[in-house]
Amino acid sequence: MKKKKPTTPGQRGMVTHDYSVLTKKKPAKRLLSSLKKNAGRNKKGRITIRHRGGGEKRQYRKIDFKQQKMDIPAKVESIEYDPNRSSFIMSLLYKDGERRYALCPENIKVGEELICKENASVKNGNRLKLKNIPVGNSIFNIALFPGGKGKIARSAGTYGQILSKEGGYANIVLSSKEIRRIPEDCYATVGVVSNPDHKTEVLGKAGKKRHRGVRPTVRGSAMNPVDHPHGGGEGRSPIGLKHPKTPSGKPAFGVKTRKKKKFSNRFIVRRRKKRK
Repeated sequence: MKKKKPTTPGQRGMVTHDYSVLTKKKPAKRLLSSLKKNAGRNKKGRITIRHRGGGEKRQYRKIDFKQQKMDIPAKVESIEYDPNRSSFIMSLLYKDGERRYALCPENIKVGEELICKENASVKNGNRLKLKNIPVGNSIFNIALFPGGKGKIARSAGTYGQILSKEGGYANIVLSSKEIRRIPEDCYATVGVVSNPDHKTEVLGKAGKKRHRGVRPTVRGSAMNPVDHPHGGGEGRSPIGLKHPKTPSGKPAFGVKTRKKKKFSNRFIVRRRKKRK
């Protein structure tokens, strides 16, 4: 991370990423697609998620989360920035000449050779089945069912750790301290997702937030009663309710939103810990 010099009010206290690890090249056109903006609206055009809109125009990078090219070695051609995610991505050039984007692990270097194989060597960046990865290893981009694409541990600095294996399942502890049972035939990538310092970034000014498509947030207690259940009163009044509510009047903060009969509940050994 780089700390900016306080030459302007916006740069005072600003902490940004150090992009010196990235390769200076333009993204591959064949791996790009247009990204439509919805600005928090549903199919009827009505705002269903507040505080979204604007933002810089950007293109989507087609990431190969499944990595279906089995037993074909790939060379890390470049490490690139992706505006759509917190981690970096890498361009893989396979032996047959095809290029694909994949999530970049930490401490990977340009020129290294990686492979997706059922029983590949346990090397940083290689993708193999959980049953062939030793207990205690860090993994990311973990599939939830055999033949599926990676869905767990994909953001910057996240990873899972294999605790044990029993009955055809692997017990994996995630960054949130949640423990999940995942079939041993699922694939996962060895290592930790790149850019672990992302959480220490300090934007420094409101403009950087607007560039990311986040609009200003107004406190409900600062509104009128017609606009929000917390509104009204003289000066800095309390909300006047037993529990806080959303603008539509539903309970907020501490309310469980997960479905009680969700199919994946049986695979959760221990739920994640509550924030203090």
